[in-house]
Amino acid sequence: MSFFNEYTRELIATGILFLLLILLRIISTKLVRRYAKSSHSIEHRTNLVIKYIHLFINILVVTALIIIWGVQTKDIFIALSSITTVVGVAMFAQWSILSNITSGIILFFSFPFKIGDVIKIHDKDFPIEAEVEDIGAFHVYLKTNDGEKIIYPNNLLLQKGISIMKNHFDDKEFID
Repeated sequence: MSFFNEYTRELIATGILFLLLILLRIISTKLVRRYAKSSHSIEHRTNLVIKYIHLFINILVVTALIIIWGVQTKDIFIALSSITTVVGVAMFAQWSILSNITSGIILFFSFPFKIGDVIKIHDKDFPIEAEVEDIGAFHVYLKTNDGEKIIYPNNLLLQKGISIMKNHFDDKEFID
């Protein structure tokens, strides 16, 4: 019983933080889904972006819990330096994965082409003109007129010039 008396402030703050976590996750999910619906994004792409946002919120909550419960700074630094060392080595070896995930989120929110569009990638050595079949977390899946399927990394799409040759709404009648 003395545990509850001794840590009342921390327990209340933790409860409030978990309520805030639930509220933030619900609000962010609704906002992303509303944006996805207005921009005609595909469901699994929307779910990917929601997953990344939830991960970011969870990291913030864990950080807040550490602050609330007053974990010693020395202990935090020891744990973080150990974790950072391991993650740093892994990320250095897999830096392109992180770059592609970030590019996938940027493509979701702000890039002008959608699934079904025919795009031209202005690459000096390997120009591509193809239809966008899918946009994943790491790659964009393209299909040429010859039926060739190309998997193109998201981070390269942000580095190359792109022309939209044919919008996917050009042949379809769009009804709200």
